[in-house]
Amino acid sequence: MFRDATLCLENPSESPPSIRVRLRVALARLWEWYEVYCQRRALLSLDDAMLKDIGISRADALREGSKPFWRP
Repeated sequence: MFRDATLCLENPSESPPSIRVRLRVALARLWEWYEVYCQRRALLSLDDAMLKDIGISRADALREGSKPFWRP
């Protein structure tokens, strides 16, 4: 019975994140998406010799480069 009562108490360390934390997380996610977008555009701009140097076929580059930025 005592154990059940302690579970109902609010713990300040488990409060929801502040707006600053949420904003920082959202901006970090946007920055990651922008980096992925830039990397995929750069991959599409490589010629066949450069793709061969890194071991990727043109078909693989097109498949990866055509993905939306939010998809891994």
